[in-house]
Parts: sequence; structure tokens; C-alpha cells
Amino acid sequence: MPAPLTRSLGSFAASLKYEMLPVKAIEAVRLGFTDCVAVMMAGVREPVLSIVAATMVRTDPKGESRICLGRERASAIDAALCNGVAGHALDYDDVALAGHPSTVLVPAILAEAEALGADGRAAVTAYVAGYETWARLIERDPDPYHRKGWHPTAVAGPVAAAAAIANLRRLDAEKATMAIAIGASLSAGLVANFGTMTKPFHAGRAAASGVTAARLAQNGMTASADAIEHPLGLLAALSPGGRADRDTPIDDLGRAWRIVETGVNVKKYPMCYATHRSIDAIGDLIKAHDLKAADVAEVGVTIGKTQSMMLRNHEPQTGLEAKFSMEFAMASALIARRNGLSELTDEFVRRPDVQSTMAKVKITTADTVAQDDPIFAATDHVDVTLADGRRLRSADVEFARGHWELPLSRDELAAKFHDCADAELGEKGADALFGELQAIERLASLRDLRTAADLAA
Repeated sequence: MPAPLTRSLGSFAASLKYEMLPVKAIEAVRLGFTDCVAVMMAGVREPVLSIVAATMVRTDPKGESRICLGRERASAIDAALCNGVAGHALDYDDVALAGHPSTVLVPAILAEAEALGADGRAAVTAYVAGYETWARLIERDPDPYHRKGWHPTAVAGPVAAAAAIANLRRLDAEKATMAIAIGASLSAGLVANFGTMTKPFHAGRAAASGVTAARLAQNGMTASADAIEHPLGLLAALSPGGRADRDTPIDDLGRAWRIVETGVNVKKYPMCYATHRSIDAIGDLIKAHDLKAADVAEVGVTIGKTQSMMLRNHEPQTGLEAKFSMEFAMASALIARRNGLSELTDEFVRRPDVQSTMAKVKITTADTVAQDDPIFAATDHVDVTLADGRRLRSADVEFARGHWELPLSRDELAAKFHDCADAELGEKGADALFGELQAIERLASLRDLRTAADLAA
């Protein structure tokens, strides 16, 4: 008989308090909020946000929440939608748990915490409630959701965000369970839409769905208290191989913290995370041997099978498509000697030298699996054959720079924040907001967030 997973998660979300959190968990939340707000600031001018806002959002000067912490306001549900779309628009947001937890949890929490006037401690606690819920869903299946075509951010995100907002709204265990069950019915999102505007829409919808689910539950909407574990429930429906564990009880919530173990992996490059270890590998070879694209006859990249499936664009023609192309990642590293926002333009992608260098890239898949994330091979590596016949091999890369096990320094994190936020806030404003987010648990109200940035701008 299936274990009462939905109720266990609901009880946890309802009972979690700030005082229960390990120090390392709070550090992870600071990182998640800081990085997500950075990329959200960078994403506010992306066309997808304008399309979504014009089509779906009703702004109101008296609205509950600011959209992307800006001047326009809307309902918390609509603000969460926009926050999530902006946060994921550049695919520069942090990753963990086979997806992008911060770009769902932070947008939802920012919007709802502002509506409620909740403080920083409440926001931090809500994030952990959502993260732990997400983790317990993902670890139930030995087969990566991507292989069935599911985008984990879009299918686990609504459930996790529902748990986060249930905690933020201080719902009791029964209503928190209902929120999670409602969120399970709002799960949707396809890998086939990677490399298009629909992918960031996944994140926005997941954030908005979490707020919606918690509010519906608070107002009395019912759902099945076994929506996660039922034979016709979420785990069984999503499972690529029908091997999801619906039977083992969750008996260590609040004692074993997945957020401490797995944490938050910050992206150093604004591309699909499946490329990052290989970008580090080719970058190290470029620095060590002063490689140039003209010197290279072939680049062999060895990655995991699921990584390869996600990187579906082998001859990209646009900046969006290039985010999901290992061929482009290698070409950009060799030609521009970087993989940044300025390279992810249609003009750069279509340059003849970029296109010809992409044709030199060959991808091989490995059968190994990383311990911390089944999407990835145990390691990635790059083999370069030079035009003169010499062969170079990178080190085996287990963790990309910015991974929880290989974190960016505070200065590196601040540099990314400024790169993302200065255009929107100015250097002084971005610096002030960075400082607020790095001490988010001290905020008396999330309504005050960005006040210092506005004063400094």
C-alpha cells in the first residue's frame, strides 16, 4: 500500500519554523535568493516577459505585489508569474534537484511575502519548505524525468511552491496537504520546448501555480490527500520507467536536510547547465595551450545521455537555441574565449566562424551517473584534436564552477549580480540590493526589499 507521502509533506510544510533550520540551509537560501533576483533583474527586458505580461497580467497601482520588484504592481499570483518568467528568461538561474528550484520558489515567495508583509525569516523558512518538498519528489524516481519529456522545474515546481506558500501562509497540516495536492494537478512542462520562450514560461507558471494552490486550499478547496502517491497520482503519472517509489514512508523530514546536502548550484554561464562542466574543461585547455578555433580540427565532448538529450540544438541559429547547444558552447569558448550574455545573440550565433567551428564538435555519451544528480554523467571531459595532429585531453570535471561543492566566492557572486542588475538598478542600487539579499533573514518585511537600492540609485 502506498505510503502517505502527500500528508507527510503537508505536515512538514505546516510545521516548519525558522528556528529548526540548520545554518547551512540558511546560507543556501541566501544564495538562492541573491542569484535568482540577479537574473530576474537581467530578464526584465526579455521579449517573453512583455508577451506574458501583455497577454495574461492585469496591472494595478494598488496591487498586492511588485512585478520583478519594480514599479508596476499586480496580484501576487500575476507577480509570481512575471517574476518566474523573468528569472528563467536567460537560463542563467541556479540549478539543483534536476531542475531550477530558485526560479520557482523565489518568485512565488517574493510575491506572496510582499502581499502578506512577511519578514525575511518567514521567506527563508518558506524556501526551505519548498526545497525539501521538491527534493523528496525528485528522489522518488531512479529515472530522470527529462527522458520522458518532462521538465522537472515545471512538474515538481508547482508542488514545491505550493508547500512554500502554505508555510508562508501558516496553513495547518490538512490545508497544506490540500495545497500540495492541488499543486500536483497543476504540473506540466515539456523538454521539447527547451530553447524557446515557453521554457521560462514553465517557471513562471509553476511559481504562480504554487501561490494559487495555497490560496485555494486556504479558502477551502479540496483535493486528494494521496495525490502524490496514488497509483494514478503524480509520481506514477510522471515516471519514465514506472519505477517510482510510492511505498517507502518519509520519516526523516526535519532531521535530514536535502538543502544542506545538495544546496544551490550557481550558473557561471547563461546556458543550459548540461554544458557547464564541458565549458570549464575546454576553458582550461584554451588557457593552458592558448588554443584558437583555427588551431582545432575536432572537439570531442563526453557527457551523460540525459545531458545530450537536453542539448537538442546541434545547428542553432538564434541566441535562444544556442543556450541548448553543446556545439555552440564549445565554439563560443574557442572564438570569444567566453560564454556570456553578449555571445548569446542571433548575430554572434550566425557568424560564419561560429557556424564552422560548431561543425567540428562531436558528442559522445557515457553510461555513468553523477551521485548528486542523475541527469549528469559522473564526469564530463573534452578531447581536442589539433590541426597538426596533436591531441589534448582535459581533466575529468565532476563539479562545474559555482556548484555547491565548488562555490563562487562572494566577490564572484557579486560580479555576476552586478553584470545582471546594474543596467536596471545602477551600480550603487545593485550593490545595495545585493547586500539586502545576502542578509535576507534580517529584513523586517519583504515589502522593504529594494528600498535601499532605490535610495542608492
